[in-house]
Amino acid sequence: MTMPFYVSPEQVMKDRADYARKGIARGRSLIALEAADGIVIVAENPSRTLFKISEIYDHIAFAGVGKYNEFEMLKIAGVRHADLKGYAYSREDVTARSLANAYAQTLGQVFTHEMKPYEVEILVGEVEADGGRNALYHVLFDGSVNDEQELVAIGGHAEDLTTALRSAFAPGWDLPTAIREAVKTFSAAEGHDIEAASLEAGVLDRTRTHRRKFRRLDDDEVSAALAG
Repeated sequence: MTMPFYVSPEQVMKDRADYARKGIARGRSLIALEAADGIVIVAENPSRTLFKISEIYDHIAFAGVGKYNEFEMLKIAGVRHADLKGYAYSREDVTARSLANAYAQTLGQVFTHEMKPYEVEILVGEVEADGGRNALYHVLFDGSVNDEQELVAIGGHAEDLTTALRSAFAPGWDLPTAIREAVKTFSAAEGHDIEAASLEAGVLDRTRTHRRKFRRLDDDEVSAALAG
């Protein structure tokens, strides 16, 4: 009688975490930072149709790095969750914290019980129209949630990007300055200049009179910001 092959739970979790990290590191990174009028999110993404940055709800944005089909599925689930909660209760009851917790439960369940974890990290950002505190939640592949302050970078070069950006960060940057500093940090990490056509950028702008605070920046706006 052959004995069944045994692997300790600790080794299984370590192997899954290593697998997820390697998958995420193969993708391009993303930066989010607080500006004077909201939250700016910038990613290196040459595609004009496969977005990494999107709107979830009125004043909430979603961003993901890693395997596209996996974070796109999470984004769609988040939109449905927000719409259902806003319809059943109140639009004010839909918050970035509740969405981040829902994502954490899903990713944690997959990481613990499925053979292959999701190769993604996601970001949920929120602005308050009345000038209240911004929210930035970084959700990792294993369901861990980090409440970030002022800025966060996620993806393959996250640690280097965060260190470089934090050394230059100053509260109250306007939108062009925030974009320019984020791209400067990307360029330094990648070792080459990054053009506007290779960037995706979005902003949660609390000054918008419309209920929906998210807007996507086009190439002309990004180019103008980079030109200074």
